[in-house]
Amino acid sequence: MQSLEEITMLGQMMHRDLSIIEILKFAAENHSVSEVVSLRTEGDVHRYTYSDCLVRVSKLANAILNLGVKKGDRVATLAWNGYRHLELYYAISGVGAVCHTINPRLSAEQMLYILEHAGDSILFVDTTFVPIIEKLASKLPKNLVIIVMASSESMSNISNEYLSYETLITESSQKIIWPELPENTAAGLCYTSGTTGNPKGALYSHRSTVLHALTISLNMGLFLGNGMKVLPVVPLFHVNAWGLPYAAPLTGTSLIFPGPNLDGASLFNLMDHENVNSAWGVPTVWLGLLEEIRNQGKAPSQFQNVVIGGSAAPKSMIEEFEGLGITVCHAWGMTEMSPVGTQGFLPQPMTKLLSSDEQILKKCNQGRRVFGVDLKIVDEKGSSLPHDGEASGELYVRGNAIISGYYKNEQSTEESFDKEGWFGTGDIASITSDGFLNIQDRAKDLIKSGGEWISSIDIENVVMGHPKVANCAVIAVSHPKWEERPLLVVVSNGNIRVTKQEIDDLLLGHIAKWQLPDAIEFLDALPLTATGKVSKLTLREMFANYKLT
Repeated sequence: MQSLEEITMLGQMMHRDLSIIEILKFAAENHSVSEVVSLRTEGDVHRYTYSDCLVRVSKLANAILNLGVKKGDRVATLAWNGYRHLELYYAISGVGAVCHTINPRLSAEQMLYILEHAGDSILFVDTTFVPIIEKLASKLPKNLVIIVMASSESMSNISNEYLSYETLITESSQKIIWPELPENTAAGLCYTSGTTGNPKGALYSHRSTVLHALTISLNMGLFLGNGMKVLPVVPLFHVNAWGLPYAAPLTGTSLIFPGPNLDGASLFNLMDHENVNSAWGVPTVWLGLLEEIRNQGKAPSQFQNVVIGGSAAPKSMIEEFEGLGITVCHAWGMTEMSPVGTQGFLPQPMTKLLSSDEQILKKCNQGRRVFGVDLKIVDEKGSSLPHDGEASGELYVRGNAIISGYYKNEQSTEESFDKEGWFGTGDIASITSDGFLNIQDRAKDLIKSGGEWISSIDIENVVMGHPKVANCAVIAVSHPKWEERPLLVVVSNGNIRVTKQEIDDLLLGHIAKWQLPDAIEFLDALPLTATGKVSKLTLREMFANYKLT
C-alpha cells in the first residue's frame, strides 16, 4: 500500500483543453484593429480586421458542417497566402476536422497520392489552381467535393460542378457554438515534399499548434507584437507558414499576405506600400528581393527584420541585409517539428560582447533551441556527443510540437525514431557550448571523398559571396579514384561567368585544398523543390553520368 508521501501530489488548477479557435477569438476581442491584408488572385487588395475574420470563420464553419463534415474528416486546401486560406485554417480545425494543406508545386503523382492517402472529403482551391484540378479530374478520389475560393461571379469560366466559396459563406449563419475538443484532437495535416519516396504526413494537434504559437510568440517577440506587420512569404500550404497564422493573431501582429506574386519587385512594392516590419521566408525568395533592393537603391521603408529558414542562408546574404540595417534571424526547423526548432536572435548582452564580424558569424549558425525543443547529436553507434562546437553527428530532436510518428506510415515511423523516442532529422550538425546549432549538411548531401567527408553547405556559403554568382549548389559526382568528388553548379550574376581559378582563390581561405570542387557547370536556374529549396535530387539526376578525370 502506498503512503501519502509516495502518491504524486496534483495541483488544484482548472484544466481547459488548448484549442486553436480560441486564438482567433482572443485576437478578435483584444486586437480588433489589427489587420489581415491580402493581395488576391483577383488582382486587388483585400483588408479586414481579426474581428471581421472571426465573423467569416464562424459562417464558414457552419457551411462546412452543412456539407456533412464530421470530426476527424480531412478537408484539403490548395491555395496561396491570403485571407480565405486563413479562414479555412480556423474554420476546419474549429469544428474538429483536419485542415490538410496541399503544396501546389508537388508533381501530379505526388498530389494524387496525398489526396488518396489523407482521405480528403472536400478540396478548397484557389482560382489559380483550378487548371491543375481539371487536369487531374479523372483520377481524383470519387465523391471529392471541390469548392473554388471565389465569388460565383468570378466562376463564369469554371465548371458548374464546383461550388463557390463566397456563396457558401453568404448563405451560412454566423451563430455557432464551437465544440469543446480534447486538446490532442488532430487539427492539421502537412506532407513533406517527398524528396525520397512518397511524401510523408505530419499530423498536428490543437495542443501542439497552440504550444508552437506560444513558443514563437515568446522566442521571436522582436518580430511580433501589437502594431507590427509581418509578411509570411513562406506559404500557408507548407507547414502552417511557420506558425505565423497562429502567432500573429495571438500577438496582435497584422498579417500581410502576398498571394501568388512572390517575385522580388512584387514583394518590394507590397512591403513598401503596407509598411511591413518583418518578413519570413526561404533564401531563394530573398535573393529576388535583394536584387530589387539593389535596383531601387533602398530597402522597403519600414522593413526592419527578416527571418530566414528552410535552408542555410549564405553569409553574403546575411551581411547584405545587416548592411541595410535589417536584422537577420536565422532559423531552423522541419515539417515534422511544426516547424520551428531554433532561432538565431542575438540577445543584447551577446551583441555588446561581440564585434560586428563575430555577430555575423554567429548568425550564420541556425540559432539556439526554442523552449519546448530538445536537441542532441549522436555518432554512428547512436551515442550522444558533447555540445562543444567540435563534435558533429546526426541531429535528433524531441518536444511538445514534434511528431511522434508519421500519419499512416509505420515503416517511416520505425525508421525515423530512436529507442528513446527522439526523432532523427537526417541533418549532420554540431552544437556549441552556448547552445548554437550549426547544420553542416543533410546526411545524404555530404560528399565522401577518399574516406573523408566534404560539406556541400560550407562550399556553397562561401561561393555565394562571389559577385559573379547569383546562386549555386554543390553535389557529389562519381570519381574513378576518390569515389566521390564535389561538382559546383552555378547560376551566373550577369553575363560574365566566374572562372574555376576565381572560385579556388575564394575558397582556399575557408576550406582545405583537397575539398575544392573539381569542376564548375553553369545553369540558367537551379531546380527547386516544392517548398522553394534547391532540389539536389534533381541536380544529381541531371549530372548522373557526369565524368571527372
